[in-house]
Amino acid sequence: MTPMTTEERTTTPAGSAKRALVGRLSWGLADQAASSISNFAVGIYVARSLGVTAFGVFSLAWVTYGVVLNVSRGLATDPLVVRFSGGPDASWRGAVARSSGAALGVGAALGAACVVVGLAVGDRVGPAFACLGVVLPGLLLQDAWRFAFFAAGAGRKAFVNDVVWGVALVPAMVVAARVGSVSAFVLAWGGSAAVAAVYGCFQSGIRPRPTGAREWLRAHRDLGTRYLVENVSNSGASQLRAYGLGAIVGVGAVGVVRGAELLLGPFMAVLMGLSLVTVAESARVLRRAPHRLGAFCLLLGGGQAVAALLWGGALLLVPDRLGELVLGGVWSSASQLIVPVTLGVAGAGLGTGAAAGLRALGAARRSLRAQLFASACYVGGGLGGAAVAGTVGSAWGVAAATLCGSALWWLQLRSALREHHRNTLREVRTP
Repeated sequence: MTPMTTEERTTTPAGSAKRALVGRLSWGLADQAASSISNFAVGIYVARSLGVTAFGVFSLAWVTYGVVLNVSRGLATDPLVVRFSGGPDASWRGAVARSSGAALGVGAALGAACVVVGLAVGDRVGPAFACLGVVLPGLLLQDAWRFAFFAAGAGRKAFVNDVVWGVALVPAMVVAARVGSVSAFVLAWGGSAAVAAVYGCFQSGIRPRPTGAREWLRAHRDLGTRYLVENVSNSGASQLRAYGLGAIVGVGAVGVVRGAELLLGPFMAVLMGLSLVTVAESARVLRRAPHRLGAFCLLLGGGQAVAALLWGGALLLVPDRLGELVLGGVWSSASQLIVPVTLGVAGAGLGTGAAAGLRALGAARRSLRAQLFASACYVGGGLGGAAVAGTVGSAWGVAAATLCGSALWWLQLRSALREHHRNTLREVRTP
């Protein structure tokens, strides 16, 4: 991205810039609220409809989707947000056509792989994975539109798109409940996302260009490759922890952990989609007032951490009768994990503030280093804790690992900010 000149910075009224920032963040919060409500409702509905074991199978499909989603984000939409946030409309439209085409291509390729694996595995898990493969292209394209809208500062459109998905979910979930299988719920969830994905084409007036995917990947491979590894190590760690927990304790334990995470649903969803808002806004802060980036990231991360702690504290006051009404039979086991899961989400929230700053700086090497360390800690803590103390031990191990990973994220951001400051001074002094 081309830095703003001094004249451009000074001609923008400070009040107008702040109002614009508040407006974009407000739409970001609204969008995340819509996403959180949808994810929470799906999880609760499936948990109550299927029971612990079948919900564990659904959770494995959900975690796998998280891995594929992060592959798509690393290759297609993360570079879009970093390099085209707030840019000219013509360049944004061309970039969106290619990046959404890349996301669609990732969905088709990895979706086909999921179908093959699902048919080969069979049993309870296989059909769920095969159905996930069918709906992956729509899921990834819908996510790509959200990134595209936030890169353009049009968070309202992202919010409307998520609302469309939520509305389409209602009849789809009712039909799935009548069928009563994990596969039906996976198809309902992904099929409703495809409705929103198609609507995104009308919102943007842009059609994805799968033929431009190769050009997009080649042009942004310097960021895309590192972000791919970084993102996959993040979601892959969650997947390894889920599979390992299922092997060590049982598939039901995966459902219990997912149930506890659902109780922190609003913040889990915000963390998953944080880069929709914060990376784009951090990039804008870097262009307009580089010296404020560190404070901005601290405000983002600290605010999320405090909010997660407050929400977790409120959950401890929930009576068992109300908890059973929400989660059914999953509540009794999931409620024992509220404290460690809350600490883990708070630590992750604090770390994502630093991660947004590193993305805005384009410090892909530093962010990759921090993510690999955090992922290794996550898998080690989650599986080590499971081996020692079962499901509860796994939750505490993850909480400790997340806090350690967050500390490294901030150390890397501090070093990156110092390096950016030195480079800026060097450029100023060079005639």
